[in-house]
Amino acid sequence: MSCTANGVAAALRAAAKVVAEHRAELVELDRAIGDGDHGENLNRGFAAIVASLDAAVPDTPGAVLKLAATTLISKVGGAAGPLYGTAFLRASTAVGNASELDAAAVVAGLRAALEGVQARGKAVEGDKTMVDALLPAVAAAEKGTDVASVLQAAAEAAARGAESTVDLVARKGRASYLGERSAGHLDPGARSTSLLLGAFAEAAR
Repeated sequence: MSCTANGVAAALRAAAKVVAEHRAELVELDRAIGDGDHGENLNRGFAAIVASLDAAVPDTPGAVLKLAATTLISKVGGAAGPLYGTAFLRASTAVGNASELDAAAVVAGLRAALEGVQARGKAVEGDKTMVDALLPAVAAAEKGTDVASVLQAAAEAAARGAESTVDLVARKGRASYLGERSAGHLDPGARSTSLLLGAFAEAAR
C-alpha cells in the first residue's frame, strides 16, 4: 500500500471492519470497568467514516485523516469520540498537505496523535488507558524503515502495551471509580488502539 489518500482510506476501511468484528468484545471489556458503550460507539463512528469515504475520498492523506477526525468527533459519544477524533486531527495536521506519506511522515502522525490524546485526556503511562498502547507504539514506530514496517512495529508494541493494562489499577476515566477492582481487566481503549493499529498494519502489508 502506498500511503496516498486512497491508501489511508483503505486503512480506515480495514479498521472499520476490525472494529465491527470486535464490537462485542469491546462492549464486554467496557462493561467490566466502564460504561459498556465503547464497542457500540466506535463501531458507529467507523461505519460513519466508511459512509463518508464511499461518498468521496478527499485528495490528500491529511484530508482523509481530517475527515475521520471530524466524523468521530460529531458521531461518537463517550470518551472515544473526542480522544480518537483528537488523535486523527493532530495526525492530519502533522502530515499537512503532502500527496503521499513516507515512513517519517507516518511516525510524525502517530506521535502527534499520541500528543493529542495526552493533551485531551491528561493520561500518562500506567494510568490504564489507550495511552498505555499508544506510547510504546510510537516508540517502536520510530525504528521502522518504511511505512509497512513502521505500522507493523507500532501494532506489535500496541498489542503488548494493551496487554500490560490487565494488571494496572485505573487512575483515569470511569474505571478509576473502581479503584483496586479495576485490576485484572484489559482496558477497552488500549485494546481498541491495538486493534486499529493492527488493521492499519495489515492494510499496509
